[in-house]
Amino acid sequence: MHLTLHVWRQRNASDSGRFVTYEAADISEHMSFLEMLDVVNERLIEKGEDPIAFDHDCREGICGTCGMVINGTPHGPRRATTTCQLHMRSFKDGDEITIEPWRAAAFPVVRDLVVDRTSFDRIIAAGGFVAVGTGSAPDGNAIPVPKDDAERSMDAASCIGCGACVAACPNASAMLFVAAKATHLGLLPQGQAERGHRALAMVAQMDSEMFGSCTNHAECEAACPKSISIESIARLNRDFLAASALRRPRSGGGGSG
Repeated sequence: MHLTLHVWRQRNASDSGRFVTYEAADISEHMSFLEMLDVVNERLIEKGEDPIAFDHDCREGICGTCGMVINGTPHGPRRATTTCQLHMRSFKDGDEITIEPWRAAAFPVVRDLVVDRTSFDRIIAAGGFVAVGTGSAPDGNAIPVPKDDAERSMDAASCIGCGACVAACPNASAMLFVAAKATHLGLLPQGQAERGHRALAMVAQMDSEMFGSCTNHAECEAACPKSISIESIARLNRDFLAASALRRPRSGGGGSG
């Protein structure tokens, strides 16, 4: 295959950045998208040019490290597929491919296709955990969990935190990510004690990171490589409203009777 790549190149966060065109010749249809970029980078290095910087780690669709916008779609044209699992047979010989980083104020560009996603880490640190002391590890079957709850919890837990939901959303909202993490814990008995606090804390941190608001475009669900449903957003909204109502001070008067 012979492809023409239009790649976003940006030296650092303060650089204005620009698209640079590269010819990718003799590309096998059996390569993954990242392997194709590896070949392009090897040729750039041979010519004494700077290679294209991009995130990667496991290359098995597990870690959530990879991520780029390919022809306007986060992770590329195949649904429920990470960039590292996207193969070049999804394209045709002679295609032109535009490759950009995630575009969001909360994901500043570090270099080229690499963005800083530590805002996700801070959201998790704000409440995406169970802090109730349990002593030594309990038996796995000591607390019965209804099958439907367990399955929905595991579906939400499949979120790999790649950020495609943010890149796809017209508002750059992180609601699907936050909702998946809150739902994963909120459906389990161990997560009930902190359910309300978790919703309030994680949403507050999300807002402070300057993510946009959710307006139900559902682009996040379409772009998610793990097909996480926006039903988790509705669940987070219910938890947030319930916790907000409980936290609101009572109006009216007088002391205690």
